[in-house]
This record gives sequence, structure tokens and C-alpha cells, in this order.
Amino acid sequence: MQEPVIRKLSSTFVEKVWGVESLPPPFPPQPAGKRIGEVWFDPPAEFDTLLVKHIFASERLSVQAHPDDTQARSMNVGRNGKSECWVILDSEPGATIAAGFRNKITPSEMREAALDGSIVDQLVWHEVRSGDAFFIPAGTVHAIGGGVSLIEVQQNSDITFRLFDYGRPRELHLEQAMKVADTGPYPSKFRSQMDCESGVLVDGPHFRLTYCRIAASGPQPSLEDGPALLIPFSGQISIDGQTLALGECALASNLGQQRMEGDCLLLIAQPPSPCDLAT
Repeated sequence: MQEPVIRKLSSTFVEKVWGVESLPPPFPPQPAGKRIGEVWFDPPAEFDTLLVKHIFASERLSVQAHPDDTQARSMNVGRNGKSECWVILDSEPGATIAAGFRNKITPSEMREAALDGSIVDQLVWHEVRSGDAFFIPAGTVHAIGGGVSLIEVQQNSDITFRLFDYGRPRELHLEQAMKVADTGPYPSKFRSQMDCESGVLVDGPHFRLTYCRIAASGPQPSLEDGPALLIPFSGQISIDGQTLALGECALASNLGQQRMEGDCLLLIAQPPSPCDLAT
């Protein structure tokens, strides 16, 4: 029997202090009193190097940085580091995310700023709107602001070094962050917008993330050999009689010449291209 063209991934709802009490449609209602901050799609064995999340922030998340693969291994905190990409789903007026510093500083200056809280003002807070995308390479000092919901595609790692957490009673990791943080400005080339019918958001050593508008007369995405994660940003598609909609994520395999039908802005996460693996 031929394998299904897509297989939907199961999801896990994760409570966070900065989460929301009511998830937007199409997510189901959660028990009263729970503040859901993240919805994780459980990575399939065929493609377990990536993790896809929906993030819902009612308050600012901690200021933090992640190690790269080499740093994670040398520090004995994991086998993989964490690079990620944020694609903004929705935002309240004036909502922002932080990425990078206004000016180049030293690691020790960053540590002092984290201790006295001035690090918040030394970061660049980028105003966001639906369709904005930010590639956050390992080492980038960053934070998600309140009033933002987004899709995150990341290396399957949960190593986080917190620098500042607004007085919340959670552990900080200043010494580790000093070893991994990029203390300079955020490169503008890492920011993009889904303002075309299709495009590339990330093409790096850990994953490739593209987007494509699926419509009756529109282009069909070109998938490389190997698995792909399909993540609707809006709308719904049908593939070989199986539907996939916003709020879901599926592993795609054996696509062949199957057409995707419907009306959907689709994110497609794939393994890195061979040329990236060779560098």
C-alpha cells in the first residue's frame, strides 16, 4: 500500500507565564486558568531535526540567546544549537520583536546591561506586521514582544540562555550567554516579507524555509527530494483528498506529481540544500 502523501503531526499545548488565556481560532478552547504560550508540532522520526511551533505572547518574552551546534557540544548542553525563523501571523498595533543591538558592545558590557535592565533599551525593537519574517541565527540576542503571534521554525533544540526576564522568578544564564551572544546589530538581510506569490525566507545550513501561494491558477511549490514540513500560514489546501489548514502541520512525502488545491499561503520547511551541507 502506498504511503499517504501527507501525515498530520500531533500537537502539544505548552503553558508559559507570558502566554494567552484564550487561543485564537482554529485552536480549541483550553481549560480556564491556563495561559498557553506555545503549540508544538511533535517532530516526525523522518524529519526530527526541525521543530515547528505556534507562539502566542501577551507579554514580552525574556531577552535570550542560543548557542550554535559547535558551542552546544563544547559546553555539554546538547548535540544541536538553535537557529530559528519567526513568521509573524498577527500583531497588535505597535507590537514589536527585538533582534540585535543598536551598537556594537562587548560581552562584559552586555552582562552589566542585563544585570541593571538597560539591555532592553540597547536592543533594536522592530515593529512587526503579518507576513514579516525574521531569521534568528544562533547567537542573536532577541526577544518576542507582547501582542504578537507567530509561527516558529527552528532546529529541534530547547537550549536557551536567558539574559533578562523582567523580574520573573526564573533562572538567568549570564555567563553562558556571554560565550555565545553576538553583541552587534542585527543584519537587515535576515528580515523579509511574504509580499510575493512565492519566495525564500531561509536557505541555510540547518533548514530551508520557503513560501508559496496555492491557488487554482497559481504556481505549485517545487520540493527537493526528501521530506518536507507543510505549515499553512492562512487558508486551506487539499492534497490527494487530504486537507491541511491553518493551525496544523504535516509531514509531506511521496508527493510526486500531486497537485495542491485550495486557497492557502503555505510555508514549506525542508532539509538544507546539498550546497549548504558542503560548506
